[in-house]
Amino acid sequence: MANMQAAVLTALGGPEGFEIQQIPKPVPKANQILVRVYATSINPVDYQTRRGDYQDYVQLPAVIGLDVSGVVEAVGETVTAFKPGDEVYYAPRIFEDAGSYAQYNVVDESLVAIKPKNLSHTEAACFPIAGGTAWESLFTRANLQVGESVLIHAGAGGVGSLAIQLAKAMGAYVFTTCSPRNHDLVKKLGADCVIDYATEDYVEVIQRETDNQGVDVVFDTIGGKTIQRSLDILRPFGRLVSIVDIETPQSLLAAWDRNLSVHFVFNPVNSAKLDALRQLIEREQLKPVIDSVMPWQQVSQAIQGLEQGGTTGKIVLDFADND
Repeated sequence: MANMQAAVLTALGGPEGFEIQQIPKPVPKANQILVRVYATSINPVDYQTRRGDYQDYVQLPAVIGLDVSGVVEAVGETVTAFKPGDEVYYAPRIFEDAGSYAQYNVVDESLVAIKPKNLSHTEAACFPIAGGTAWESLFTRANLQVGESVLIHAGAGGVGSLAIQLAKAMGAYVFTTCSPRNHDLVKKLGADCVIDYATEDYVEVIQRETDNQGVDVVFDTIGGKTIQRSLDILRPFGRLVSIVDIETPQSLLAAWDRNLSVHFVFNPVNSAKLDALRQLIEREQLKPVIDSVMPWQQVSQAIQGLEQGGTTGKIVLDFADND
């Protein structure tokens, strides 16, 4: 059996839990494809998994990681949509499938989409989880409409930077929060009103800028007390979508008498969303924001960098030496 190299999580806790190992190269089942990984990117769930937040779902040793951009190496006997040589991008099923921190990955055909032709693998790896999550949150759950207003928390982050662009493509008015060093970036992405979270209270700013009417949608990517506080700035029949674990109980009573709805989103990626994203990407309405690119063997440092905070966009791992 052929082998491959992978970054294997052997112990929960700190960044030292990863080891570069030789493990068996996967073989696709009938409905699967084998992909040679060219790039992947880091997501918050990676450091959450490494430190033990999901230990009931992860059996060590494990190859974790999401976001794949690569080339089809082989296909199972029932696969019809892809052939060897196709450039693809996708996200494996979290806690079910083998992860992306390896030279090769097998995945069900239903999760895979053709990579946008105008992006490199490094750029395309920014999109599956972050883009799919932003799409699900704004369009499927919040049902954001043309002419509505939305507050996107942490607009310079991996998900937030794509959410701003998607909201503008829909024709929404976008408020966002970020640090001063990223104000120019989020304005270039399309934000209409930028709030400095370090010196301004977003509740006060939204109320002032909307004449106390509030916004139609709030997209929470930071957690904490964001859900409870954001209910105060939603219009009647407004929608709040969160992609963050709730660490402490929060009161949702403010949602009741104004007919507000609250949604939680976790890893909702499939080929249909990726095909939709590809159309916007190829029309240049959606572009990646990359914080840094690192060799894939530096996965420990990359995950630790995201965990420490302050990143802009996505940290990408490059498999350029994938031989």
